[in-house]
Amino acid sequence: MDYLKKTFLLLFVISTSTSSFAQSNFEKMGKQAWMNGDYKTAVVQLEKADAADQNNANVLKMLGYSYFQCSDFENSIAAYSRLITLKPNDYSAYYYRGKARLNIANAPKEALNQMRENFYTSAIKDFSKAIEINGEEDVQILQNRGLAYKDYAIFKSYKVKKAPEKTACVAIFNNSIADFQKVLTVQPLRKDIINWVDYVKAQVASLK
Repeated sequence: MDYLKKTFLLLFVISTSTSSFAQSNFEKMGKQAWMNGDYKTAVVQLEKADAADQNNANVLKMLGYSYFQCSDFENSIAAYSRLITLKPNDYSAYYYRGKARLNIANAPKEALNQMRENFYTSAIKDFSKAIEINGEEDVQILQNRGLAYKDYAIFKSYKVKKAPEKTACVAIFNNSIADFQKVLTVQPLRKDIINWVDYVKAQVASLK
């Protein structure tokens, strides 16, 4: 009986070690592809590493980004959501999940068309959380939230019929301007941001 227990334990240890080695090897190959910018290969390897260990934050971070670079935004959102569960203070996970959600909102699949407003508002919440964690000194996050507000306001403007709807739409446009102006406080010569401010102000004027 003692011999059988030892044999079972040995087989268990060997099985666990083999699984751990495979997971580590997949992660290593996925990381190498990721660093080389070969995101399709990275996805293949990192998916295998994730299947072997679904609580590996490093794998999920690389996998979420690889999905994003492959324009697989739905899977990117799923990977980053799992990463956030493991590491709720990882601002980059909120940032890229927000970008993925914004991309879906701006170019939705037919099956997701009815969810566009939810994707816009969720993207804005993600960018806001990233700013809350990392601070307003990160102009890249501010810029993307400003763009999300702009795109959401344009989406809302198509449906404006009553005065309260117009007021709400203008408020969203103004949030966009506020974020762009914060960017200009740090980088005053950004012509692209200056042009976006002028564009949004013109949109606001058209609603009055």
